[in-house]
Amino acid sequence: MDSSSSEQAVQDGKLYRNLNSLIVAHLRDNNLTQAASVVASATMTPLNVEAPPNRLLDLVAKGLAAEKGDITRGTHFSASLPLPHTAAIDFSTASDMKGSSKSFPKLETRHLSEHKNIARCARFSADGRFVATGSADTSIKLFEVSKIKQMLLPEAKDGPVRPVIRTYYDHIQPINDLDFHPQGTILISGAKDQTIKFFDISKTNAKRAYRVIQDTHNVRSVSFHPSGDFLLAGTDHAIPHLYDINTFQCYLSSNVPETSPNGAINQVRYSSTGAMYVTASKDGAVRLWDGITANCVRSITAAHGTAEATSAIFTKDQRFVLSCGKDSTIKLWEVGSGRLVRQYLGAMHTQLRCQAIFNQTEEFIIFIDELSNEIIIWDAMTTEKVAKWPSNHVGAPRWLEHSPIESAFISCGTDRSVRFWKETV
Repeated sequence: MDSSSSEQAVQDGKLYRNLNSLIVAHLRDNNLTQAASVVASATMTPLNVEAPPNRLLDLVAKGLAAEKGDITRGTHFSASLPLPHTAAIDFSTASDMKGSSKSFPKLETRHLSEHKNIARCARFSADGRFVATGSADTSIKLFEVSKIKQMLLPEAKDGPVRPVIRTYYDHIQPINDLDFHPQGTILISGAKDQTIKFFDISKTNAKRAYRVIQDTHNVRSVSFHPSGDFLLAGTDHAIPHLYDINTFQCYLSSNVPETSPNGAINQVRYSSTGAMYVTASKDGAVRLWDGITANCVRSITAAHGTAEATSAIFTKDQRFVLSCGKDSTIKLWEVGSGRLVRQYLGAMHTQLRCQAIFNQTEEFIIFIDELSNEIIIWDAMTTEKVAKWPSNHVGAPRWLEHSPIESAFISCGTDRSVRFWKETV
């Protein structure tokens, strides 16, 4: 073997070792421990190999984008590359850090628009450029965030800015939830009329859905798989409905956990890689599901006592789940063990199906106090309250949704209004 061939063999060997290490770390960090052990053993890779969170996923996304030419080519509605991951917060450490809480930035708020009935839900696109709201009046409004920001500036000489760029009318009962396709051009909605509808936001004149999934139950929550090829529907049925969006075929888990007759799903959300998904149910349980087999891998029964669990979301590194319930508690659970690692108290929440949310860096948790009609902020690590502001809604907001890329969030009110909250400059 000549020197050039020998050097190439060495380089290939290093590449394979790096690839195997990334695969093992990816499987391990996504709680696929058995698969990680098998790959580690077969490739003689240490199971405890270190790698940045979601490093393999980032490299694959960038490689696919480069292959398609998306790095240099883009249109108004094209999907952006995954954002750089911020350092994950290790919530498994002790929370006894009183007096060390971070300060939350001051935000200003602005009334954006009003529906004709209660504003029930909102969702940002993955790149933070759009946000949609759904209402009990059966309409969906699509906002362009750059135009919202123009509204916060002094009045322009060309007149008032109109941030609503589309309004869709195609449901016949209230909207429960929304989600954007990972590639950004498609918006889906789930509603009480037992349908999931697909809207192409790149078409300026479209008022109605171009595709419809007819479910058998009230669709309470929807969530796209990160690949965009599948979606989950949380319904009045106790088991999530998994749909292939190309064939519309519906799959149900064969591993059905014990559920109560009141086990309707209030919220379903995929993890950042699709390796798992989580459900929050009316029976008070938070359940974790395998994203490949669709089997329930952990049931945290009575996570909120006998009260409804109204929301559940993963942290970006998929190691923890944040849930809230009508018992006026917000709780942080460790995915691997199911143990409670944090609890955030001091906000009354017994009536509305609202969700507790992280800010974009996951350093803070934002929620509402129904009794005082205030927005409450906790330091996510120390669990201390660090801020509270009047909601500026007439009656407590029904929904909060944070931007994935900046210090900004949306509040939706029972007073029909939609408000935008943005960090003051």
